[in-house]
Amino acid sequence: MRRLRHWGPGLLLLSPSLILLAVFVYGLIAWTTKVSLSDEHNARGSKGFVGIDNYKNLFTNDIQDRFTHSLKNLLIFTLVFLVGAMLLGLLWAFLLERGVRGEGFFRTVYLFPMAVSFIASGVVWRWLMNPLKGDGAGGLNAVFGSLHLDFLQSTWWTNPDWGMASMAMPAVWQLSGYVMALFLAGFRGIPQELREAAAMDGASTYRLYRNVIFPQLTPVALSALIILGHMSMKMFDLIMSVSGPQWLTEVPAIYVWQTLLTSDYAKSAAISIVLLLLVAVVIVPYLIYTNRAEKNT
Repeated sequence: MRRLRHWGPGLLLLSPSLILLAVFVYGLIAWTTKVSLSDEHNARGSKGFVGIDNYKNLFTNDIQDRFTHSLKNLLIFTLVFLVGAMLLGLLWAFLLERGVRGEGFFRTVYLFPMAVSFIASGVVWRWLMNPLKGDGAGGLNAVFGSLHLDFLQSTWWTNPDWGMASMAMPAVWQLSGYVMALFLAGFRGIPQELREAAAMDGASTYRLYRNVIFPQLTPVALSALIILGHMSMKMFDLIMSVSGPQWLTEVPAIYVWQTLLTSDYAKSAAISIVLLLLVAVVIVPYLIYTNRAEKNT
């Protein structure tokens, strides 16, 4: 009774959230897993379970290796997105941390893209990355043409070799400001005593940042990588608003949507579970790391 009186009010307060979480998160994950193991490939319903055949078919019998193609596009997009956003965010945070004039103005400008939806920014970047050249060029190609820099004109996302790399440009523009805010908070959170101690030891500015400040930013960098990584794996609206459902820029999230339109529920569920596992590979180690770090502090 004492335990019930102790834990009862808290459980009663959390019970609505726990019920919603159990039904709409874990319950739907379990239902999706069940569908992915069935033969429900049309609107007529499932006749039975087929085990992991749907998963095998994604990597072996998929038409034109469509799933592996989407995974390759996702890998390219994620790498360019992570590298670009992390480097730009760190650079901007470093400049603001060094005390440039107009910090409030630049901080607002860098953070403004976060307030724009991926759909809205995708529409703008669709015009900026107009693949046409010459007289019909628009967006960036038109700017390069007017400046007589025709060699900089590109087919952007329609390029079969590096189209997905250019597709990451809007995402880098939109989220590098968020990374900047994380790093700037990390810079400002470093105790002033560390800087003063390094200065008293005769450390140069380079040594100060290399051996004292940047190592302190490791948790911030890890958090930024995890957040951006899982966002890139689920990217749908930005790519759809820029290129639409194109083979050249298809990623697993778009493949799931197109598969659902054909009522192939088992296949779309299998793709969804693979995406969930990819996100878990990124998120779970981070949660374990943070949990251990909290216990050690």
